[in-house]
Amino acid sequence: MKSKVLFPLVMAVLLASGCAATLPKDFERPASYALRDTQDTAWAIDLADEKAANPGKSGFHLLGQGKEAFLARAALIHYAERSIDVQYFHFHDDLVGHLFAEQLIKAAKRGVRVRMLLDDMDLEGRDKKISVLSAYPNIEMRIFNPFDRKSGRMTQFLTRFGSVTRRMHNKSFTVDGQVAIVGGRNIGNEYFEADPTNAFADLDVMVIGPAVQEVLTAFDRYWNSDLAYPVSVLIEGEPTAAEIKKVSEELKARIEDQKTSIYVQMLRETDLFKEIQEDTVFFKWGEAELIYDLPEKVLHDFDKTEYHLIPKLKPYIESLTEELIIISPYFVPGQLGTAFLLELVERGVRVRILTNSLASTDVPAVHAGYSDYRMKLLEGGVELYELNRKHSLQKQTDKQEVDQSHKDTLHAKTFVLDRKQMFIGSLNLDPRSAIHNTEIGLVISCEELARGFGEEFDRDIEKLAFRLELKESKGQKKILWHGLVDGQPATLTDEPHADFWLKFKVGLFGILPIESQL
Repeated sequence: MKSKVLFPLVMAVLLASGCAATLPKDFERPASYALRDTQDTAWAIDLADEKAANPGKSGFHLLGQGKEAFLARAALIHYAERSIDVQYFHFHDDLVGHLFAEQLIKAAKRGVRVRMLLDDMDLEGRDKKISVLSAYPNIEMRIFNPFDRKSGRMTQFLTRFGSVTRRMHNKSFTVDGQVAIVGGRNIGNEYFEADPTNAFADLDVMVIGPAVQEVLTAFDRYWNSDLAYPVSVLIEGEPTAAEIKKVSEELKARIEDQKTSIYVQMLRETDLFKEIQEDTVFFKWGEAELIYDLPEKVLHDFDKTEYHLIPKLKPYIESLTEELIIISPYFVPGQLGTAFLLELVERGVRVRILTNSLASTDVPAVHAGYSDYRMKLLEGGVELYELNRKHSLQKQTDKQEVDQSHKDTLHAKTFVLDRKQMFIGSLNLDPRSAIHNTEIGLVISCEELARGFGEEFDRDIEKLAFRLELKESKGQKKILWHGLVDGQPATLTDEPHADFWLKFKVGLFGILPIESQL
């Protein structure tokens, strides 16, 4: 109880003692909009027959494997002719980030207009590199809800708490107004199977057809928002010719070193690489609605739900009659969410949830929030599964050496609705996604796609995750974990594969009043 009183008091003192940040004001933010008259581009011509055979519908191609998800982006950039619109929460300074940046630079040199909108959370200490990238002709970069460059970030987390703690979590990527990718992946090694120590099991969907225009509309809304600051305004001093040359040469050298790497070789051996070469990439067809938080969400109180994504998603879930499958790496349903899921079960809807185990999560604090609701969910008939970090969701090849400390982490955010519809996007089912950050996702009405994904879930879930069971013994209820240990079925009575210190850390988080920030 004391912590619930002490924590707000300490925060109030820190906030009161801080200095206000000063972001640039009275600067030009030229509005620009997506290029939509692109029917003469290579991607439009290549996809014309398929779209003509499915009038009014959108086509969908799931990108479940990390290497294929990166290759899809690289191929789209390689053949881009007019425009590339990029929106991400994280853009790491690593191998995948370098490969991605190199492709964008090549496209810009061909005359392709590149607009890149990044959240500022991942950019600390990288202003020089970002300003150099933005200095290339045809590349324009903006930073969403930025930190003040004249104050330390830690100070601003305190003095601007409730402002800089609300981030743009959206992830979208569109080329020539013809093809878009929406999903859970940021740009970084762990999202695309390029990190031998950590693999994020994730999901994107490549989209063609009318849904692409909705993605462009959402991007324009964020790009022209008052919260999107041009790099040239935010970071003082344009990079010199010598600085541009230095950073460019460093990037070129890093790329050159990777041309014969195992990862680049693996990209060439993916099924998607062969399909692109042979022009046999197949799409499943249906309807889609893009739903997203408006950028103004981060400026308003939490009760201003007219800016929120969740009310747009809720009717789809309320109309369920048979089954809901939820895949969410960070799952903290809260009291209202828990009650909602239990109501679904009471009226006959089967609810199954896959989330991270304590051993697989990359954010132990979230697991602390989630674990408070496990017993109530299990008591109410919700079926819970937690990822088994010892059984990869990613297919490793013989060529790739996997570190012994290799960890698999769930990062996909998708729901299957009555095996008739799917939601794929950036939305986690936790307070941070629901009320703090901005999110985006597609609700896809394609029974073939949803049914196939549901069948794959049925087939693989017991191999890839622990099934939780609530048992009562001697008047006490406890959770059991059923899953594979060393390839053999086993039942565990404690958090699988989690050591003492990890459990201690989660226990510590559990006594702090931080659920609203998870």
